[in-house]
Amino acid sequence: MSRFFRGGDDSSSESSSEEEELYSEEEEEKKEVEDSDEEESEEGSDEDEDGSDEDSSDEEGGKKTGASRFLRGDSSESEGSDEDQPKMVKSARDKRFAELETTIDTIEKKQKINDWGAVSTEFDKLIRQASKMTERGQAPKLYIKAIVELEDAMNETISKQKVTPKKMNATSARGLNAIKQKIKKLKQDHQTEVDSYRDDPLDFLASEDEEEEAPAPKPKKTKAEAYTAQVEQQDDDGFETVGKGGRSMTFTPESIFKHLRTILESRGKKNTDRLEQIRIMEKLHAVAVTPYQTIRVLLTLVSARFDLGSGTNNSMPLEQWKAAEKELSTLFEVLLEHPDHIVIENAEEWEDDEKPPTLQAGEKYIKVPGSVVSYVERLDDELTRSLQTIDPHTSEYIDRLTDEGALYNVIFRGLLYYETLRKDTALEIPQDSVNRIVMRRLEHVYFKPAQVVKILEENAWKPVPTSVESVITPRGSVTDATQLLNVLCNYLFLNSEGIIRARAMLCQIYFLALHDEYYKARDMMLMSHLQETINSFDVHTQILYNRTLVQVGLCAFRKGLVYDAQNTLQEICGSGRQKELLAQGVMMQRFAQVSPEQERLEKQRQLPFHMHINLELLECVYLTCSMLLEIPLLAQTGSSPDIKKRIISKTYRRMLEYHERQIFTGPPENTRDHVMQASRALAAGEWKKSINFIHSIKIWELMPNTDEIKTMLSKQIQEEGLRTYLFTYAPFYDTLAVSTLSSMFELDDRKVASLVSKMISHEELAAALDQVTSTVIFRKGVELSRLQSLALTLSDKAAALIETNERTLEQRTQGTANAFDRRGGQNARGGRGGGAKRGGRGGASIGGTGQRQAGGTQFTGGALGGAVRS
Repeated sequence: MSRFFRGGDDSSSESSSEEEELYSEEEEEKKEVEDSDEEESEEGSDEDEDGSDEDSSDEEGGKKTGASRFLRGDSSESEGSDEDQPKMVKSARDKRFAELETTIDTIEKKQKINDWGAVSTEFDKLIRQASKMTERGQAPKLYIKAIVELEDAMNETISKQKVTPKKMNATSARGLNAIKQKIKKLKQDHQTEVDSYRDDPLDFLASEDEEEEAPAPKPKKTKAEAYTAQVEQQDDDGFETVGKGGRSMTFTPESIFKHLRTILESRGKKNTDRLEQIRIMEKLHAVAVTPYQTIRVLLTLVSARFDLGSGTNNSMPLEQWKAAEKELSTLFEVLLEHPDHIVIENAEEWEDDEKPPTLQAGEKYIKVPGSVVSYVERLDDELTRSLQTIDPHTSEYIDRLTDEGALYNVIFRGLLYYETLRKDTALEIPQDSVNRIVMRRLEHVYFKPAQVVKILEENAWKPVPTSVESVITPRGSVTDATQLLNVLCNYLFLNSEGIIRARAMLCQIYFLALHDEYYKARDMMLMSHLQETINSFDVHTQILYNRTLVQVGLCAFRKGLVYDAQNTLQEICGSGRQKELLAQGVMMQRFAQVSPEQERLEKQRQLPFHMHINLELLECVYLTCSMLLEIPLLAQTGSSPDIKKRIISKTYRRMLEYHERQIFTGPPENTRDHVMQASRALAAGEWKKSINFIHSIKIWELMPNTDEIKTMLSKQIQEEGLRTYLFTYAPFYDTLAVSTLSSMFELDDRKVASLVSKMISHEELAAALDQVTSTVIFRKGVELSRLQSLALTLSDKAAALIETNERTLEQRTQGTANAFDRRGGQNARGGRGGGAKRGGRGGASIGGTGQRQAGGTQFTGGALGGAVRS
């Protein structure tokens, strides 16, 4: 016995029990022999598996040897009994119910410990599980029960919190508030079920849903019939369209809506062949019969084409864009031919795929849901994105730019369609849609010359039937581009607000400045007060503002208003970031960390090349204006040391100082070199040489009326040369004849007298003009030596240093008197109102007039200072 069953160390009780197990197993085997052969084979395989399992368990547990390894122990018998039973396979619905019950149990446990943060998390999980189990609009009853019980527990907890001094922790409080909001929303969706459960919970849970009858199985086609049907549906080339599962697809007018429904459901999903969907819809458009079918197919087809360019980096393919433009034009023609069909945004979706909608009694329109203005805007954006990615110096860019005419026609037809819809007030077409499409039309004409705008308008009206008329811009009433801009902008001024109104105003100012209406553009810019609020607008509007500002500055320059031009361009050109501010390029600054997302957004904001303002011309205009203002100012400051030094353009000053530090300067090579050498010549009194340098700049050829601009520049350089000469050499003259000055600078005597009188009246020149003898009599002041000039400079710098120290002290002490006084306020150094020696800012000053001079200096200078001030 010990050899076959257990080792010698086992007890007799164990061996006897194993004998009983052995006999019982033999009886079971006798019964199994009587079963069928099939069951015997199954049981045999089970016993083999059990035996293998037993071997491993014997080795691990008691390390049985001999015959005992062929016998089953207690554990193996229980395992065998489990395996003998058939396995229960749960359906997906039962598994989901089990998961639902588990989640509800977890929620109840977390409620007991007041862990509302975990309850909120589990409740989100419960909502997701229940949404998968919702059948025919009815939620699971356990889910309704859980919502009601959770609401009761939540209300009880909230009422306890109102009377309990101990507050709930922040996580639980947030979870409780989140549950409150979710239950409030869910009760609105399942109000009927919740009320039924609250009325009678047992009756509600006992009721059962009606089971749907299984549809009758369709008769199967034989293989021969299926093959015959496929052959009949084949195209001329021997190919056919095949759907899922290899089944061929048929395109008939009756099946259009089913195919559209399938395409719409698969839209946006992964592994969807968009081009194949477009080909299917093109075939559907070919078999469409009714206007409703045509409109539905066209709207879906255009949307599918736009999906091809939905990525952030890629633009819409050219052939797809042109096809979308033609389809939108076709859509407008269908809507024009059938005025009882309209496309509006607030229309309800037609759910019945079997039959199309029909006009009911009392209805005037068949409404199709869709947004025409969104399609027009997307078509415009895709053209802009395409132009951004094409090299502007190739013929491809020119060819692509010709599509702008077709796009303008689509925008115009869209505006006409919305005007037609607006005539019926019952449709309640929003004003914002009309404003958006008018703004798109305005953005395509504001930067173009008047001749181009006129051609665009004429081509847009050609395909429009004579029966169609525009309310905003009637046919034939708008004869020129200026009038068109005024009409469109005035319409937006009256009917829009916010960003659209601001952009309309900037577009009109830009157009006026482009066509040399400087004073109108300047007055509109000042009256708009946009310079005060532009920082609160979006980036695209700020770019348009910068472009408008630059265009106004260039217009002032063409008018000969040098000071106004320099003052307007200073904000953009003085920053050194013209490319970035005008959206004409991305400037990579040193030590700047730009994320890929920011870089992508910056590239998306870039304007197409045909809308660019020439940056070299802009720099040339800015530097020329700065030269005409800075050179006389430098001469005036150098000859009169008591005048406070001021800088008009820091950018120009830095360039001039760098150019003067050069040991050897060769002939000018670029625009900047020409302006710098012209500046040096003008400062030395060689105005003719300065004119030659300025006239030799090639960039002037890009401006209209080049000869007039060069003549204006020559005149300006002559006048500023005269002013520079008088500032520089006035201390060396007692009298100077006007005729001498006119011959030196080739100006009329009256012009010279006018310039001198203006300088005297502005206290720029210490002289008098004798009109009898036509001479300029200079008034001599105290001539300062070199040492005296340096002493005055030192006093100015010392006064500036004292002023800086006082400001620093006031910032650190925040204006507190005696802030650093450790002796109780005696002999205080500073502060407001303190100090006996130096009264600070608030105290009485000793030995002075009580007021600071301009520039912050308190230097009196004695007799020398009095002479200088006189």
